[in-house]
Order: sequence, then C-alpha cells, then structure tokens
Amino acid sequence: GALSSAASDVYRRQVGDRVLSTFSPGRLDGPGHGSARVPPYVMLGGTHPGVLAEFVAFPADWFVRAPVTLDAAEASTLPCAGLTAWTALVEYGPVRPGQTVLVQGTGGVALFGLQLARTQGADVIVISGSDDKLARAKALGATHVIHREREDWVEAVYRLTADRGVDHILELVGGAHLGRSIEAVALHGRISVIGVFEGFTVTGPSAPLLLKEPTIRGINVGHRRGLEELVRAVDRLGLKPVIDTRYRLEDLPAALEHLDRGPFGKVVVESR
Repeated sequence: GALSSAASDVYRRQVGDRVLSTFSPGRLDGPGHGSARVPPYVMLGGTHPGVLAEFVAFPADWFVRAPVTLDAAEASTLPCAGLTAWTALVEYGPVRPGQTVLVQGTGGVALFGLQLARTQGADVIVISGSDDKLARAKALGATHVIHREREDWVEAVYRLTADRGVDHILELVGGAHLGRSIEAVALHGRISVIGVFEGFTVTGPSAPLLLKEPTIRGINVGHRRGLEELVRAVDRLGLKPVIDTRYRLEDLPAALEHLDRGPFGKVVVESR
C-alpha cells in the first residue's frame, strides 16, 4: 500500500511512498530475539495485528520500499511466501547453477521457490497431485514434474537424478513427510523445513540421515534485510508472483474457501 501519514521523526519513508510491511515485526536482520527455552515467535496476524484492512498503523521500521515493477496485489505476496522461499534458497542456500531443487506442491512458497531456483540456474522438480497444476508448473519453468498419486515420488527422484538425489528440498508438508525428504536428498544436501500440514512433530529414518549428512534447517520466514534484497531482485529480474485469483474484501469468505482448496500460487484480497 501507500504510506498515508508518518510522525515527524520518521526519516526512512515519506508520505506517499509505496511500501510493504515486514512479516516478523522488529526482526531487522539475523535471528529474532529469543532463547533456547522461548524461541522467537512474532508475526503479523499472530502476535500482532494483521494487514487485512484498509489502514494499519505500524512502526516505521516495519516497512520497506515496495517493488516498482509490481502492483499492490503482486507486491503483497512478497513479505511471507516470497521471503520464505528467498530465505531458504538464497539467504541460507545458496542455490548454485546446475544444482537440483525439489518443491512440494504448487502453493505460494513452492512457486516462489521454483521461480527463484530457476533464476539461480538450478533444475527444479515439482511434485503435485494435479495434472493441471503440473502442466502449469512446467510452463512456469519446472524442469521435471512428478504426479505423486501415480508413482512414488522418491523413486521418481532417483530416476530423474540417476540416483544422485536432489541438492535442496523445500519441505512444505512436515510431520512424518520429512522422512521421505531425507530419503530423496543428495549426499550433503539441504532440506528446508517450512510447512506443517502433517503436524508439528517431525520424524524420519536415522540411517540415511547419518549416512548422507544433510543439513536440515527450519525456516522462520525471514528478516527485513532479506525482504529488501528480495524487492531489489524482483525489480532487477522482472520476477512476477503467481496469483491464482484476486478477491475483493467483501468476498473474503470465498477467498478463504479457495485457500482451503489449494490454489496455484497465491490468493490475494484487495481492499479497493
């Protein structure tokens, strides 16, 4: 949105600037504030008011410049889904040309992962249970697609990579599904744990974990610096977020129902 008013001591932004809010309030760079006993947990729409509104009032440090190449709806997809994929593949990755990245599903984080990995010169494998979504992922740049209902996706990964496995997996399912990712990852590969659709307790086989020595890292969206870097990359690369459908604010129930069904990319609600 646009900055409608600001205190006299605000120097980072001016009234009229197009801005985005950060998803993790106060996390400007590096890890958030917390401890081993109480890990950092702050987010808009959780511990702080969200942004499904026509006007919000936040500290100036919570805003970054919006990309000039995207409209407001497209830009709104960056602070959560876009930044999560960026943190996994660029901030912590980093993905290198010639590597293989696997993304699970075709939601917002998955498709940002697909797009970002391709810009880094990586091959991308996409898993889905929908022929239509797999075809659309292929059109978006996926190197290979796997229909998870027709074949064991881990065996398909072995086939597609000549048993090498994949260098980086965006684990978007969670729970016991992490074990399948451990089976599919390459030696010394990386698994970014993001989704929790199958529960908050992750499990997996210890033998391949010990023998392959992969890095498994949880992804807690990201910080303000990362969002600023993502905005610059979007403008430089011409990256366009994938929006399945745009809804008006008065159609919010339909938007939430669509989200439950599983969109291709993002569902966006526009206030005006």
